[in-house]
Amino acid sequence: MINIQAPKADITITQRKQEIQGDEAVIKPLYGFIDLHEIPRDKGGIIQFFNHSGELLFVGKARKLRQRVKKHFEDNVSPLKNHRDEVHRIAVSIVEDPMEREIYETYLINTGKAKYNVDKAFYRD
Repeated sequence: MINIQAPKADITITQRKQEIQGDEAVIKPLYGFIDLHEIPRDKGGIIQFFNHSGELLFVGKARKLRQRVKKHFEDNVSPLKNHRDEVHRIAVSIVEDPMEREIYETYLINTGKAKYNVDKAFYRD
């Protein structure tokens, strides 16, 4: 039997409003997220999207994490396109190896029963 240990989240961001202090620049939110800059742009890994109650909505992988997260909010072909308003929290795990990303993505989809993943979902009835 294969034992897979899911990677811990390296970065977690949550929807929030910016509290401007002094002459701080205003950050334009993307679906309520203002902390996208915390996600590395040049690292690969796994992305997990959660709703307010902590339910796993979608799991994805990317070679460039920040770009991919933004694409899920802007792209018309994203599986999240009709559910973007449900996303409340995003957890990102840095995983550089493409093979490991593939394994972790499939593992997380099935153990977390990601609501909007249709490919790689083996738990469906």
